[in-house]
Amino acid sequence: MTIKPLELNETERAALDKLIKKGADWRERNRAETIRLLADGFSVKDIAAKQGDQPEAIRIRRRKWLKYGFASLPDQPRSGAPTLLTDEHRQKMKQWAEAEALSSRE
Repeated sequence: MTIKPLELNETERAALDKLIKKGADWRERNRAETIRLLADGFSVKDIAAKQGDQPEAIRIRRRKWLKYGFASLPDQPRSGAPTLLTDEHRQKMKQWAEAEALSSRE
C-alpha cells in the first residue's frame, strides 16, 4: 500500500528547507526532512532506509504533521523528575565557576 504524497504549499516548502539547512536541533531537522521527502513522493520504506529509522516512525511523523503541522517538529516536553536547582542556585554556581579556576583536587 502506498501513501498519497503530502501536499505542501510554497511557504511550507520554503520553511521546511530553511529548517533542514539551518535548524539548530538535529531531531527537528530530521523530522523536517522526513516531511519534505514524503511531500516529494518517496515511500515510507525508502525514507526509513535513508534516515535509518523504522517505517512506523515515519508513519507516526506523517500523522503528527497532518494533525499539528510545524508544531509536530520540535521535541515535546517529557515526563520526569523536576529540576532540583532553582535559578538562584544556578546563578551562584555560575559565579563560583567564573570566579576562580579550580583543579579536580580542589
